[in-house]
Amino acid sequence: MSTSVINLLAALVISPLLAFAHDNGMDMSMDGPMSLAEGHMTPYLHFTPGDMLWFLGWVPQSAGAMVGTCIGLFLLAIMERWIAACRSVMEVHWRKRVQILIANKLNATSSSSSLFRNPEPFIPAYNITRGVLHAVQAALSFSFMLVVMTFQVSFIIAVCLGFGVGEALFGRYAAHAHL
Repeated sequence: MSTSVINLLAALVISPLLAFAHDNGMDMSMDGPMSLAEGHMTPYLHFTPGDMLWFLGWVPQSAGAMVGTCIGLFLLAIMERWIAACRSVMEVHWRKRVQILIANKLNATSSSSSLFRNPEPFIPAYNITRGVLHAVQAALSFSFMLVVMTFQVSFIIAVCLGFGVGEALFGRYAAHAHL
């Protein structure tokens, strides 16, 4: 064997040993906040800035950035309640349209007993829209969960106030739809 092949084999055998001997740089101390790329995670309720919001680069550091983030979360929470109200109103509309379709089928045929056993028909325009709205609401719910998991009290207050204002503005539509 040539010396270059022996050197290559020796390097391949020794390199895993060197990798295991080196530490990975993690500080396993539990005394302070966890360091992240730009911000940190404080595992208790706090008002201090520097928490990462959803993405690695979204770390409001200044007071102005914190206010802007809170306003954005407030408006997003209002929008979530608006989407819920729109979905409720649309459910009522779709239910009435399906009842009209079923009544038209009953009037067209004399065998009404077979139609009552079947569930509502699949209407792509209604059901795909229903699925998309539900997916948007689920994504917003998961996003709000991640906001709460930052333990940033100002974010939590902004989201709760946004939900309250949104419910005050649009809740009557959802309540009326379930009558």
